[in-house]
Amino acid sequence: MTLPTQQTPIILLKEGSTQTKGNDAQRNNIQAAKLVSELVRTSLGPRGMDKMLVDTLGDVTITNDGATILKEIDVQHPAAKMMVEISKSTDNEVGDGTTSTVVLAGALLEKAEELVTKNVHPTVVVDGFKKASEKAIEVLRQVATLIDPRDKKYLKKIATTTLASKLVSTNSSELADVVVDSVLAVAEKLGDKYKVDIDNIKVEKKSGGSIRDTKLIQGIVLDKEVVHGAMPKRIENAKIALLNAPLEIEKTEFDAKININSPDQMQLFIDEENKMIKKMTDKITQSGANVVLCQKGIDDMAQHYLQKAGILAVRRIKESDMTKLAKATGARIVSNVTELTANDLGAANLVEERFVETDRWVFVEDCKNPKAVSILVRGGSQRIVDEAERSVHDALMAVKDAVVYPKIVVGGGAPEAHVAHKIREWANTLEGRSQLAAQKFADGIETIPLVLAENTGMDPLDTQVDLRSKSASGKATYGIDVITAKVGDLSTRDIYEPLAVKEQVINAATETACMILRIDDVIAASKSREMPKPGGYGGPGGDMSGMDM
Repeated sequence: MTLPTQQTPIILLKEGSTQTKGNDAQRNNIQAAKLVSELVRTSLGPRGMDKMLVDTLGDVTITNDGATILKEIDVQHPAAKMMVEISKSTDNEVGDGTTSTVVLAGALLEKAEELVTKNVHPTVVVDGFKKASEKAIEVLRQVATLIDPRDKKYLKKIATTTLASKLVSTNSSELADVVVDSVLAVAEKLGDKYKVDIDNIKVEKKSGGSIRDTKLIQGIVLDKEVVHGAMPKRIENAKIALLNAPLEIEKTEFDAKININSPDQMQLFIDEENKMIKKMTDKITQSGANVVLCQKGIDDMAQHYLQKAGILAVRRIKESDMTKLAKATGARIVSNVTELTANDLGAANLVEERFVETDRWVFVEDCKNPKAVSILVRGGSQRIVDEAERSVHDALMAVKDAVVYPKIVVGGGAPEAHVAHKIREWANTLEGRSQLAAQKFADGIETIPLVLAENTGMDPLDTQVDLRSKSASGKATYGIDVITAKVGDLSTRDIYEPLAVKEQVINAATETACMILRIDDVIAASKSREMPKPGGYGGPGGDMSGMDM
């Protein structure tokens, strides 16, 4: 007798897990990535619109910065999360071009989808895209202009171009001066190149006044007030001591008890403590310091002695601010007050406590050749100040990119239009299906000027035709002139961007598009359910009905 053979189902995944395969998985991922791209598409360029984002607590953010928009919205889809990641990494790396990166990645996926539906294998598309991106960067490097890293004229043009697409565009000229001066102040020459640490530029923001009141301070702004009301509030020709030690009597680390039997003994104990504090403050006075900036606490009695000596003191300053103060004033941070000497002191022409809106802040300014500076950003309301701070950050990063890697290209979609034209010519020399992928890459990169044109109110089709005919002339300066809403020569408009930003945008967008294209299977684990209660799932007295047998 033969038993009927039964196929036993093999269960690999946990109950509730889902699996999407093949074309469905690719279509889903591409669709999700395109949706993210569509979200920021309308905020590209000087005529781009802003987005209002409200979080779960009701806090409002108004911005057109791609990285900020995507950071604030809580994206769930895994492919969409990859788009958020590229905007974040672009923001950290070059500071600008976050919206362009996401728009380009979305455009490349859209063009790739057209090929995949015609049965071109994703690997062939990926291969073609990678070759085309290398060619694109090669073309950009050929048309880039080499500049002097300390040439304020070009650096200001870069800062103004970055700020032109922001909420603060009407004040871009004044802000650009502040940004360029601050970057050049902290730039350090290493051989024949420059190094810029953006952390040495402290950006403080406070609502009140207008964006025009934003200014560069050749020193550091501290959001702290002077510790004692009777201390001087303004000191000129300041000699500054930076302390990393508390001006207090430190408690013993182990338990210690003192038996005091009379008020006299108590008084002796207090007097001894006061003597120790007096010794510390005398050491500061002897060093010649007239300003004390302390990272730790300052005892009431120490405040009294410092005030009698006419010294201005600030306490509980952040460690990052102490480092910046040392770079700005030339002081050495001292961890032991007894070792403080005149050689450890820094200098500033003015240390003053001022009202900023309703708070008292201490300004350490007019430092000689400071290697750390501050920008105080002002604006009519908190929302405006927040966006102005983001805009200043982008401009600082763009100018830093140009100082570190001193090559620039014309902005306004001109380099992208030129690259698209050159890649189409080069694609004709390729064989096989990778030629199709390279042509689609050219169409994808051409999306940047076309989106700029759309956001300006121009007709995309007319613009595309006009742009292609102008690009065929071989000049890499024809792009979207958003002021006249026409295709024009943007080198006459002084619109320039760092080559570093363009390279990052192309590399990041291509890599992400290729990664998403290579996925053909999505396996999603089920959400973890609540743990079964004791006794459940067949435990003592439990119910077995919920189990797969």
